[in-house]
Amino acid sequence: MHRSFRDNQRVMTQSGKSLNIVKFLGAGGQGEVYEVNYDGRRLALKWYFVQTGTENQRNMVEKLIKVGKPDERFLWPVDVITVYNKRSFGYLMPLRPIQFSNIVDLMKRRVEPSFDSVITACIQLADSFHKLHEKDLCYRDISFGNFFFHARTGDVLICDNDNVTHTKITNAGVLGTPRFMAPEVVMGHSKPNMASDLFSLSILIFYMLMMHHPLEGKQEKQIKCFDLPAMTKLYGERPVFIFDPMNHSNRPVPGYHDNAIAFWPIYTERIRQLFTQTFTKGAKYPEQRISEKIWRDVLIELKNSITICDCGMENFYDIHKLKTNVQNKCWQCQKMLHPASRLKINNEIVILNLNTKLYGHHLMAQEKYRFKKILAEVVPHPILEGRSGLKNLSKIPWRVKTKEGKQYTIDFGKSFTIEDGTMIQFGEVEGMIRKG
Repeated sequence: MHRSFRDNQRVMTQSGKSLNIVKFLGAGGQGEVYEVNYDGRRLALKWYFVQTGTENQRNMVEKLIKVGKPDERFLWPVDVITVYNKRSFGYLMPLRPIQFSNIVDLMKRRVEPSFDSVITACIQLADSFHKLHEKDLCYRDISFGNFFFHARTGDVLICDNDNVTHTKITNAGVLGTPRFMAPEVVMGHSKPNMASDLFSLSILIFYMLMMHHPLEGKQEKQIKCFDLPAMTKLYGERPVFIFDPMNHSNRPVPGYHDNAIAFWPIYTERIRQLFTQTFTKGAKYPEQRISEKIWRDVLIELKNSITICDCGMENFYDIHKLKTNVQNKCWQCQKMLHPASRLKINNEIVILNLNTKLYGHHLMAQEKYRFKKILAEVVPHPILEGRSGLKNLSKIPWRVKTKEGKQYTIDFGKSFTIEDGTMIQFGEVEGMIRKG
């Protein structure tokens, strides 16, 4: 393939600054991406092909630069670049750190993140799109290739933001990526908008949790030629959720769709309900789709429910099962789950496993979804084997009262033993610990 630039090439921009091309990173349908040095910074340059570097595309990028990024997780355009003797143009954006993987790496098991990390990534995706939509912006092309996550921390980065537009703009040209587009967009009944973003986001979250597509079951297996008419029927004309409780015609096939079969029962009833609503009623009626805020809040509940079985596997302690007298069993060894202590904060319940961390959305009245600043962490007891404590990593002293009535203050860096009935005043919120 003929490239627009060579590795280690130095070019002069029309603004008079030198641009050093470090190396070629890859190419897509719209252009090429390079690592560059520009004005003393390491950045990424997306350079459009001549046929895609239109005046309309340039206007879109310039508007995005003016609007500014909705959230720090977006690798947002920072400057438009033109080069002497080059007919097209490009834009600069932050460079993705090498420790971030794409979701294809997850699907192909090239990375093996924990449930905790995957759920954290889903929470950050939902939160980021909530902030994008708050600005009346539409992403239009949610898919595998546009998101990266850190397999250990779950931190997320969102790239290819140059097709983001105001939700009312209908002439952007980009309709989305096959298999991620909402049914009304597949059928040509609607252009991408916030509602279609929500459908695509739900597909992405389903993929990350279930390692499978929500509409690919028996009907997909029976397709002999996966051409455009077949895809239109499967994803647009007659989409059927693989776990639709009222329609079993598209169930996942054992030996062919094993990821979906294995993962679906592992998650909580609330998560399964959200997916069912999105891909049944929501497939036909956009107003029935799950909002980013609901996804974010319910995924936080899911993260809070993680409990570690004696066999060492992560599980989800489903409160709904307790209400219906269904036992919580480990998905791996099938033994009864005996969760560690639970911390109740307002209406939230957090399982306090060893190394469980609490953040701003747990301990502060003003909600924050950064997962950057750890405000508390469960640590092993320094003397008593098998016991643990909650360590204060915030700047606010905690006031603790035991079930026996003893009261004391826990300053930064200090911890107290986790015991049943202990009340904690974290500053803005109050919590109570229950054992087992």
